Amino acid sequence: MQLQLISVGNKMPTWIAQGYHDYAKRLPKSCELILKEIPAGKRSKNCDTARIIQQESEKMLALIPHRTHIVTLDIAGKAWTTVELAANLKTWLNSGQNVALLVGGPEGLANNVKLRANQSWSLSNLTFPHPLVRVLVAEQIYRAWSLLQKHPYHR
Repeated sequence: MQLQLISVGNKMPTWIAQGYHDYAKRLPKSCELILKEIPAGKRSKNCDTARIIQQESEKMLALIPHRTHIVTLDIAGKAWTTVELAANLKTWLNSGQNVALLVGGPEGLANNVKLRANQSWSLSNLTFPHPLVRVLVAEQIYRAWSLLQKHPYHR
């Protein structure tokens, strides 16, 4: 199985890229985490934000192969404990399907993306800096995997 983290934004600070890659490289090939970046639309004082969100969302959907389990990361999603995330990861691994984890831009995801999702995951009720979400997701996926493997990292 492959987990694809499809995220709006590129040209991240070095510490974000390093943090993400530090956790992603720890995962085995059977639970590979691959980052796919969508360039963020130009935002300005008078921009059409709805149009930008829609364009970003269409680019995200275009990257998702057929028969992929889609999980949106959204504040309105379900907050999972580490044990619940591990249970979801186990289900994903057993399904044989790839999984796409979708992270929208600063204003989130378009409704058509949310409607296509099989699941919606909320990292927290807190608002995080957009780039930090990549690191948090990678770390939490690694933590869930380590829990399934009874690896000591989770403790």
